[in-house]
Amino acid sequence: MTTRPLYLGHVNVYVRDVERAKAWYEDLLGLHVYEYSPGRAAFLSADREQSHEVALMAVGPKAPLQEKGQVGLNHMAWRVESLDQLKAFYRSLKEKKLPIEAINDHGISLGIYLRDPDGNGVEVYYEMPRREWPREDHVFTRELVGSGRFPGPWDEEVRIGMMAGAGAR
Repeated sequence: MTTRPLYLGHVNVYVRDVERAKAWYEDLLGLHVYEYSPGRAAFLSADREQSHEVALMAVGPKAPLQEKGQVGLNHMAWRVESLDQLKAFYRSLKEKKLPIEAINDHGISLGIYLRDPDGNGVEVYYEMPRREWPREDHVFTRELVGSGRFPGPWDEEVRIGMMAGAGAR
């Protein structure tokens, strides 16, 4: 018998400066802080029914940063409810002059990829409701990506993203 989890509960991310990282996640994503230990850790959540979805753990200012393409977590993804919310998020990034690493059209979803202050990958995305998916399986096949289902202020920046390398490159 195999145990099947309900869902991914949280990610635990190492950061150099927990105060700086906490402020970034609060300001940019509007996450709620349930627990905070200055200089040590912060536990944040978008869903107030969950104790935390991301834990930020301080490892000190001299800790090595991730290298692009190294083994480990590529990015964490935060889902928004509507394409309009994703547009508002995009506009806030532009207003704050925060760098966008990539914007990828995956056919059934559109993701905006960026890095937190410590270089950890973050995706904010909108995914079509399941009933609107054009296929039952193999939803990331080439004939579905880049289909223009997500018009918006990002039109000049959108790249076609595939599952093998999906996310910021």
